[in-house]
Amino acid sequence: MKRFFLALTILCTVISSCAMFQSMVKSSFPYTTTLVVPAASQAGNSYSAISMATSFDQNFSKSGNNGDRITLVRIVSAKLTSTEPSDYNIGNLQSVRIFLSKEDGTDEIVVAERNDIGANAGNNVVLDIDNSHMLDELVREPGIRVRMAYKVRKGFSTDASLHVVLGLAAYPAPK
Repeated sequence: MKRFFLALTILCTVISSCAMFQSMVKSSFPYTTTLVVPAASQAGNSYSAISMATSFDQNFSKSGNNGDRITLVRIVSAKLTSTEPSDYNIGNLQSVRIFLSKEDGTDEIVVAERNDIGANAGNNVVLDIDNSHMLDELVREPGIRVRMAYKVRKGFSTDASLHVVLGLAAYPAPK
C-alpha cells in the first residue's frame, strides 16, 4: 500500500511539472477579479476600477504560477457579470475596456472591450476580445493587475460589484 501511494505521488509530481499539463491548466482556469463601480459615478463621466486577478492554477507552484512552461498565451474570452447587487444592469455603463498589466501597473495592454453596451444589457455582458497581444511575459508575473476603464450611462444608487472572467489559451513551451 505504501508503494502505491509513493508511486502515485511521484507520478502526480512528474505530470504536474509537464508543460502539456501546465498548458491545459492555464487554458482551463480563467483569471478572475471583482471590480467596484461606486454609486458616486456620474452619468457621462469616465472612470477606472483596479483589482488584482487570481487564477486557480496559481496554487500549483511555489512562485505563484508555472508560466515558464507555457508559450503563445492569449486571451480567448472575456465576460462581465454583476454580483452585488446581482440584478445590477450593466447597461448602466456605456462602454468598458479591460486592461492587464504587471502588479505595479506597467506594461498595460488592452485585452477586451465593449463600446456598444445596450441600455438594457442585464447582468451579463460578453466582451469583445483583443487577442493581438501574446501574454507570455505577463503570466510569468507573480501578480496580474486588471484595470477596467468605463463610461457611465446612468448613475446607480448603490455600489455595484462586477466580476470579470478572462479565459486564456496556452501551448506547451518547447524544451
